[in-house]
Amino acid sequence: MKTRMMFICLLAATLFAVHAGAQDLQTKVTKVHDDASASVVNIMSKVMTPNLFGMKVPQEGTGSGFVFDDKGHIVTNNHLIQNATKIMVSLTDEEMYEAEVVGSDPWTDLAVLKVDEAELPPPLQMGDSDALEVGNFVVAIGNSFGLRRTLTFGVISALGRVVQTPEGRFLSEVLQTDAPINPGNSGGPLLNLDGKVIGMNTMILSPSGGSSGIGFAISSNTVSTVCPVLIEKGSYPHPWLGLQTINLNRGLIKFFEKAGVEIPVEEGILVVNIFSGGPADKGDLQTGDQALQIGMFQIPVGGDIIVGVDGQSVSAYKDLALYLENKTEIGDTVTVSFYREGKKEKAKLTVAERPEQMSVQKVDTGGENDGIGEGGVQQKKENNQGKGEKKE
Repeated sequence: MKTRMMFICLLAATLFAVHAGAQDLQTKVTKVHDDASASVVNIMSKVMTPNLFGMKVPQEGTGSGFVFDDKGHIVTNNHLIQNATKIMVSLTDEEMYEAEVVGSDPWTDLAVLKVDEAELPPPLQMGDSDALEVGNFVVAIGNSFGLRRTLTFGVISALGRVVQTPEGRFLSEVLQTDAPINPGNSGGPLLNLDGKVIGMNTMILSPSGGSSGIGFAISSNTVSTVCPVLIEKGSYPHPWLGLQTINLNRGLIKFFEKAGVEIPVEEGILVVNIFSGGPADKGDLQTGDQALQIGMFQIPVGGDIIVGVDGQSVSAYKDLALYLENKTEIGDTVTVSFYREGKKEKAKLTVAERPEQMSVQKVDTGGENDGIGEGGVQQKKENNQGKGEKKE
């Protein structure tokens, strides 16, 4: 009898503790919403896009943003406002103001807007995304499907992800969360239970276009680094070597070898174009003087094959791009290892600033490996991290 009573008391104490913990979590989530939601805004943009007949017609898009400082600046995703002819910011159902773009950076998918005539709510406090751990609770607030200030709840699922945008650019140090993120959430904050911004929601991995439990957010430390520069200068400088590449994989290498082009490595990136006057040009890297037809495209072959930078292995363009972005600054000198005519060589290149009008051109070669060089070639790869991402 005494043992039974002890068991009942222990069970009751456990249930009470669990209930108390759940109540505490609920209270924290509610407080985050009450404190932060007023500073989350709805962003509407108008872009002129060609219709089936080639005529330009207006197309509207919606997303989210949040107040960044007390000077009228609002931060959001670049893909929400890129090429927009008009941008409106809505604070409440009644308050709507036209916004101007202060600065934008497609390479980090960040943009800063300014609303002069509006009295904005207080800015959200930025947190330290480097202090996050997998399993930390997070709250996403945004205008899902146009429904204002919708709150969803989840955890940090992974840290330091590298994802590729639909435009072919790589985003690094990205947070992964299972907090439901839907169309309209882009640009909205991902917050910890202290109400601090630890990320900006930007895209999802989903075959249907809706939330599937895999969402991605730009880290708060990236936002805190890039956005002040956008406010001051309008753009953010990124390192650049002035070359275009294609990822090599077994399928592509076999195709080249059947065409009589010898490839001395099993992986690396083939230089297919060099920008005149750029770092690669000044460092005497070379492209090939032959071209192979792959589908509808001609691919230059016979050029240098880059396999390393500063002692770090380069098996895909992503490796080179992320090393430059995270480990170098403009003006630094890097040592590039490459193969030329079957012999391994090295060259020292001075990192330059990527031109603002630099574009990323995708070319589907039907290969097995996802790889994109600056303005270069992209191929398909099964199980590629970030495959199927859709911006929200």
